[in-house]
Amino acid sequence: MVPALVALVLLLVGAVAIERQSASLAEERARTAVVAEVSLIRAKLEGNINANIQLVRGLVATISTEPDMDQDRFTELAANLFAEQSQLRSIAAAPDLVVQMTYPLVGNERAIGLDYRVTEAQREAVLRARDTGRLVMAGPVDLVQGGTGFIGRFPVFADDPSGDRFWGVISAVVDADRLYLDSGLFDRGLTIDISITGRDAGGAIGERFFGPDLRGDNPVVTQVLLPSGSWVMSAVPKGGWGAVDSWQWAVRLALIVGGILVLAPMVMIIRLMLERQNHIRELKAREVDLERVTRRLGLALATSRVGVWEMDTITRELVWDDRMNELYGLPADGGARSYIDWRDALHPDDRRVAEHDFAEGIRTGLYQSTFRTLHPDGTVRHVRSMGAVYTDPESNPKILGVNWDVTKDVLLNEDLRRAKALTEAHNRELEAARSRIEHNSLHDSLTGLPNRRYLDETLRRHAEHGYAGCGSMALLHIDLDRFKQINDTLGHAAGDAMLVHASAVLRANCRDTDFVARIGGDEFVVLCPAGPDDDYIAGLAERIVEQMREPVSYEGHECRFGVSIGIAVGRVLPVDAKQLLINADIALYRAKRRGRNRYEFFSDALQEDVINTKRVADEILKGLERNEFVAWFQPQFAAGTLDLVGVEALVRWQHPTEGIKAPASFMPVAEELNVVAAIDSLVLEQTLAALRHWESIGLNVPRASVNVSLRRLSDEGLIESLRRHDISPGRIAFELVESIYLDEGDGAVAWTIDQLKELGIDIEIDDFGTGYASIVSLQKLRPDRLKIDRQLVDPILTDPAQRRLLASIIDIGKAMDIAVVAEGVETLAHASILTELGVDILQGYAFARPLSPEQFETFLATQAWRAA
Repeated sequence: MVPALVALVLLLVGAVAIERQSASLAEERARTAVVAEVSLIRAKLEGNINANIQLVRGLVATISTEPDMDQDRFTELAANLFAEQSQLRSIAAAPDLVVQMTYPLVGNERAIGLDYRVTEAQREAVLRARDTGRLVMAGPVDLVQGGTGFIGRFPVFADDPSGDRFWGVISAVVDADRLYLDSGLFDRGLTIDISITGRDAGGAIGERFFGPDLRGDNPVVTQVLLPSGSWVMSAVPKGGWGAVDSWQWAVRLALIVGGILVLAPMVMIIRLMLERQNHIRELKAREVDLERVTRRLGLALATSRVGVWEMDTITRELVWDDRMNELYGLPADGGARSYIDWRDALHPDDRRVAEHDFAEGIRTGLYQSTFRTLHPDGTVRHVRSMGAVYTDPESNPKILGVNWDVTKDVLLNEDLRRAKALTEAHNRELEAARSRIEHNSLHDSLTGLPNRRYLDETLRRHAEHGYAGCGSMALLHIDLDRFKQINDTLGHAAGDAMLVHASAVLRANCRDTDFVARIGGDEFVVLCPAGPDDDYIAGLAERIVEQMREPVSYEGHECRFGVSIGIAVGRVLPVDAKQLLINADIALYRAKRRGRNRYEFFSDALQEDVINTKRVADEILKGLERNEFVAWFQPQFAAGTLDLVGVEALVRWQHPTEGIKAPASFMPVAEELNVVAAIDSLVLEQTLAALRHWESIGLNVPRASVNVSLRRLSDEGLIESLRRHDISPGRIAFELVESIYLDEGDGAVAWTIDQLKELGIDIEIDDFGTGYASIVSLQKLRPDRLKIDRQLVDPILTDPAQRRLLASIIDIGKAMDIAVVAEGVETLAHASILTELGVDILQGYAFARPLSPEQFETFLATQAWRAA
């Protein structure tokens, strides 16, 4: 009985070892399955969250370029986001941290007006998004509208010439239940329990917000990466790791059967040995058979649901069990099998590798391979095979092995790989979309050049060390001249073509390292190293100006335009980028004032001039508010009798500190401010008041002439306002500069002049001889008087040719029944000659300078001009 007891102990020890190995294999396979299943859900979670974030980032980029967006525009953009497959529930925009727009509006009306700065529950996340300039994820949180959701706070920085300005935040709510559902967390086919930790994207230190507490169950743990923070996902099989698979019971049953098979023969053998000594030979034969069966059974018991096979390495004969026949699609009839049967059952694509692995296994004594089998009915199975070579006494070497079906594992891995590939492809698409959005936000869509935002970033990046690290920086501000005329006459398509041409010219003339940008409608900027002197910059500006003058053909039209360039240079580090832009603008303004089609460098003198111009402009605006602009009067006299026939009203600025100022000191600035029309209106009202006053005190002033600008003539309300003044016919004359009356005149201006004549207001052409009026335009206009400019009058004392020219002008006036007025009559000699030539009216210092209303009354009452 001792051998039986020893065998029993060995069997129990082997059974325990096999049981532990089986349990270890079962747990390893279970953990592998859990990892595969939870990895797929994690990939879906990350993909869905990133997709929602990327959708909202597109809206954030649009708002940064349209900071004044209203609810309608916001609804239009947000609706496009909700048209995409996402888990977004609502989006709210909070400029200056106060909610002013939301989508959808229905059901979220109460959110309008919510001030995050005083809302305790939301203030911390919003302020953190503002201060860090990054997305902040919060949640899950209970929503007022019901359910739970995750809230992403996106800080928005609007484009601004002074740099990025904090605009506010965009709050996007992701529906938690939809996110869980779309990510597979509610899938009824799940074989695992899942919990998620990391509320408010806190990772491992955050609170658990989904699933049961699995910390004590030795879970599989993986990390869900978020745009700001992470979650920790834990998973265990449903029922825990201790659940025993059905095959384990089969193993145990096999162990019991094996134990019986081992012990029963031994008991029988011992009994036979005690009963009959003559049965020893038969017993030895049975012991050899039993040892062979025991070895085969031991290997089979070391596996789980496997097929067992054995092959003679010399004869190539195979012994298959029923499971092996099932794996290879052959009938379980116990028929003979050979190496040929195994080889023919292999998938054609795997045959060469499988045969090589088998041959190598026989050579080395250990065999392992994975391949596919092709069943007669077309079914394909994935099989893993393992074996070892052994030798029995008095027999050929044999290889004993096992096969098991791994089709499910292979297919699951393929599914995981496909899911991973799809996720990676989706992420690549999202990254490409982000890159496109970022590129579009930094470049002009028409020319492809960097835009104003890109310029601001480049200036900020190079301010410390100069452009390209050269220690200096030059900025050329370029504005197209006559671009508006091309747009107005040929259309915006022509204008776009000119902008593209201009960008090509700039690229062609600048170095590859120079930065060229379009920052406005027809405005460009070139940023480059300044160098030790201005030679390169001046040469570059000259080339640009010269090439921009060349005509450009567009659909049969020859388009011409030019450029004005303002240049500012910074050679003292760090360069003040904002001031550099301002200086270039100042220089550009000077280039335009000096005639356009040229370039100007910024200088201290230029800055001082600009500062002075701004001071004068501010004082003019204040002067208009304080009625500091007053009318002075210069008398006009009949040439033959020297009787007073009228006065010219001239504007003077009664400056509070500098006294009376002549028009030359402020009218150019007033023209730039577009207030000349307002000044004209003031002078007209004061002149009408003066005429009424003089008439009331018995002073006879037959007529007063006032200057009228083109803008004043273009005023649609001019005629109606004149009618309210009830002006007597012939009492007021409007002096117009002759440049207004080109042959191709403005139809609206011509209509206004006709209305003036119907109101009894005379028309005079001022500064005649210095502009572009033609005989044809005079015939069309039929003015009451021509006023010969002082430049033509002054030289007649010494220049006979000039005297003849003046006589011709006078003859033209007489022929057309137009009275002729000579201004700038400085001496009585001038007056004498002009009278002889036939001038009708004289005006000038020879008789009187411009006088204030009080001085004029005294002058008129004393007849002072007759003494002169």
